[in-house]
Amino acid sequence: MLRVGRIPYINCFPVYGAIDRGIVPLDGSLITGIPTVLNRLMADGELDVSVVSAVEYARDAKRYLLLPELGITSDGPVRSVMLFSKRPPAELGGRKVIVSRSSMTSVALLELLFENVWRCRPEFVLGDAELVDVERFEDEPHEARLVIGDAALKLFDQANRGGAWAVRYPFREDLGGVWKSWTGLPFVFAVWVAQRRAPVHEALSAHASLIASRDWGLTHIDQLSAQAALATGVSREVCAEYFSGLDYRLSYPHLAGLTEFFRRLVLAGRVPDGTLAFLPAA
Repeated sequence: MLRVGRIPYINCFPVYGAIDRGIVPLDGSLITGIPTVLNRLMADGELDVSVVSAVEYARDAKRYLLLPELGITSDGPVRSVMLFSKRPPAELGGRKVIVSRSSMTSVALLELLFENVWRCRPEFVLGDAELVDVERFEDEPHEARLVIGDAALKLFDQANRGGAWAVRYPFREDLGGVWKSWTGLPFVFAVWVAQRRAPVHEALSAHASLIASRDWGLTHIDQLSAQAALATGVSREVCAEYFSGLDYRLSYPHLAGLTEFFRRLVLAGRVPDGTLAFLPAA
């Protein structure tokens, strides 16, 4: 049976919603994990098809085939990949910035933005994968931290409503929005890939199920927003706005953003040079 990976964050609800509800069948078993866990399972060959960080594909492109028409992308602000800072980012040179362990792509993007947009070099420190309670970190010296996923959306919403997070971290940078301002391109945070050794007909079947489930999800955003509100504690309206800012395709503009990101990572020596290779569309 095909082993298919999924991220537990609400940003995947539109892709897996119909599969979860039995509306769209999936000939395989779902395995849930945060991005770094799924990256590792794919790298170790323990998953056949999965959503992974975009950087995981670039890191070992010869191992994977991209699934056409599927990605987690934004053309501007994303709301769930946020840098919360006590001072302007350009003033963070030499200062501690806590980064998430759970997303290779977000950390790589943050590094590029510091080098090319804010033009300073902070000291990056690995923090916990999940963060929702700022009080846990008040004794740890730092000037900023990268937060991703549902926690970032929740804290972004709290900050906008003037909560304690806004007082402690008055400077908030949405990495999707900064990338858009810098390059003029969308950003691809995650992609779906198949192992090259996976049986083609099974990978094609999984791809077709994911596309059908995504198409259902995009026509049932109200239902998914209610589910997301229960999962995060963020209002249904905020969840709906969040989903409206995401795109789950890999169109030409998305691929332009993806290749520009990879090009810059190659120039910085962070990933090997490679090419985009796709699973044949069903």
